[in-house]
Amino acid sequence: MKKLERLQLLKDMIQEAVDRGASSIEQVHQYIAELPFEALERAGLLDDDKLQLKARQRRSIGMVYDAIRRINREIGQLISDQFENLEETQQVADVLNGKDRPQKAEPVDQARVARRGRRSGA
Repeated sequence: MKKLERLQLLKDMIQEAVDRGASSIEQVHQYIAELPFEALERAGLLDDDKLQLKARQRRSIGMVYDAIRRINREIGQLISDQFENLEETQQVADVLNGKDRPQKAEPVDQARVARRGRRSGA
């Protein structure tokens, strides 16, 4: 496995870990943020307006973690694009340095070409 391939794999693993971590932390955050609302609800001190506040808070927290996951994906894509640029640069350098030249074609057998032309009616 080439060095860039290993780095890409490592990048993917880190990106996945950040995504899973953000989701796990969001769940804990949502749970903790709901505790005061649940206590007020049990005590009968939470009216409909306050329930709307609970829903807004839940959406706001979700938006923060959605943003973290989106930024994580965008950074991952940016890094992948840079890896691709490095690979392309290496390929160009190899071609310019003669390391990746195509094999020479066999010389054309003119007699063979002429025979084919006669058979096809050309």
